[in-house]
Amino acid sequence: MMRRRQFLGTLCTLPLCLEPIHGSTLGNTRRGARPKRLALITTVWTYQSHAQHMGDRFLVGYPRHGSWHYPSLQVVSAYVDQKPDGDLSKQRAAHHGFTVYPTIAEALRCGGGSLAVDGVVIIGEHGQYPRNQKGQVLYPRYEFFQEVVRVFEADRRVVPVFNDKHLSYSWQKAAEMVATSKRLKFPFLAGSSLPVTWRLPPVEVPYGGRVREALMIGVGGSDAMDYHALEAMQCMIERRRGGETGVRSVQVLDGDDVWKAAAEGRWSARLLEAALSRSDSLTGDSDLDSRTQDLSRNGHLPRLVKNPSAYLIEHQDGLRSTLLMLNGALSDYCFAAELAGGEVVSTQFFLPPTPNVTYSACLVAQIEEMIISGKAPYPVERTQMASAVLDRCLDSRAMGGRRVETPELNIRYRAPRPSRFGG
Repeated sequence: MMRRRQFLGTLCTLPLCLEPIHGSTLGNTRRGARPKRLALITTVWTYQSHAQHMGDRFLVGYPRHGSWHYPSLQVVSAYVDQKPDGDLSKQRAAHHGFTVYPTIAEALRCGGGSLAVDGVVIIGEHGQYPRNQKGQVLYPRYEFFQEVVRVFEADRRVVPVFNDKHLSYSWQKAAEMVATSKRLKFPFLAGSSLPVTWRLPPVEVPYGGRVREALMIGVGGSDAMDYHALEAMQCMIERRRGGETGVRSVQVLDGDDVWKAAAEGRWSARLLEAALSRSDSLTGDSDLDSRTQDLSRNGHLPRLVKNPSAYLIEHQDGLRSTLLMLNGALSDYCFAAELAGGEVVSTQFFLPPTPNVTYSACLVAQIEEMIISGKAPYPVERTQMASAVLDRCLDSRAMGGRRVETPELNIRYRAPRPSRFGG
């Protein structure tokens, strides 16, 4: 236990050039070491935005393994692209002692002449941005990333970077971002909370095991929501023997074509049943029937789901994976896979409710680890794959549901053995 004299001595050893250190950073900081300095680059910082879910956890801490964890990080600067009614950035900056700068470069340099932070978090989600003809919101994640890279190149120093959710709405831009991180040799992590949130039950695909087929069910209808489901499925199937080998083709089916594809054996009714069995949000034909029931039989799903979608994905190694978006039947995300020998594993990716959405704390823990250790805990290629598959699937939809060959998705990588899910 630290005595009062030791505690006061620790305070005296902190560098005087630092901005004020609040309790949120002091708690886990090693004695005599300054906390890592963090810049937040975001589209908006409003209530229930991703900037609030993640940014606030860097400021006040978050629950971790049964206790309250104070990050060894100090938010020293921010850039906020849009400030609508309800903007929280000014209030957060005043309360926690950091500065909101008018440009990304100034935020990274803290108003000075050179890079002055140890890590960068890019949160390009929410805000008023245009959509393209495929329905994708053109969030400026790629543009934010490029501005960060320009500072790195000009100042001849790099630091770890995290990018929230998609790398980009464009598979080409996503590929360029990954290539740039490797060229400049800085740790690069991206993605959403689903791969690291709790699972009910806490299962995973055996590392190095054979996977015959995989299926994910969820709720969506927008590129933002569909991305969540694709990335969650990817974090499971990437563990298979040989790792991820790339995607040969994709196809999106909508409406009655989804059920016809099931009848033709193009996706597994058995895996649908297993995934549905993990859902805690199944609906029914009436309020009275909104109870646990087998929606995979007796025509329940077609009655409940008026506009189903199926993302059919063929991998280079022969694996067949399917995403079913079943709005009207459920409101959570569940996965099932058939392994060699016919065994089926299934689970729900648990999303605790608002306003706390504590699953975001699971993601913040991975970001903190990368910035402190200088090593990404899992490959950014996972996010690149999910981003690219989504983009090409939306191309398929725009072409009337045609099968699209995808030689450009020759994305190969191996996941680490630790899954890192569950807080």
